[in-house]
Amino acid sequence: MRFRSRSAADTRRAAAALGAAIDSALAGGGSGPVVVALIGPLGAGKTEWVKGLAEGLGVAAESVTSPTFVIASEYPGARPLAHVDFYRLESEGELEAAGFVDLLDPDRVVAVEWADRFPDAHPEERIEVRIVRGVE
Repeated sequence: MRFRSRSAADTRRAAAALGAAIDSALAGGGSGPVVVALIGPLGAGKTEWVKGLAEGLGVAAESVTSPTFVIASEYPGARPLAHVDFYRLESEGELEAAGFVDLLDPDRVVAVEWADRFPDAHPEERIEVRIVRGVE
């Protein structure tokens, strides 16, 4: 599926729709964890996407900030959201030490920025979102 976003608000709306669909699927007996792997260059809108995802999951979007320097942030809500950033990690050992595996809880949604840095760290079943800037 392709989606063209013309603004941060467009990006957030699309991500909110995905978040609502994930929440509905999990509420209907689906099993988690649900990992949303975000791939794209600096400034492409990955954190905006996570803010929209949060809205769709019933998490306060205004609490979502880029976890670049803290590696992972957790946000409580109707459907808890973990927001992880692999950008500053150098090895899978650092990823393990940061507790990434512990975040893969069946009731939590995990959004991972720079997911392509450690593709083998994610479950095989995941949702990949590729964000490309300035493509016509």
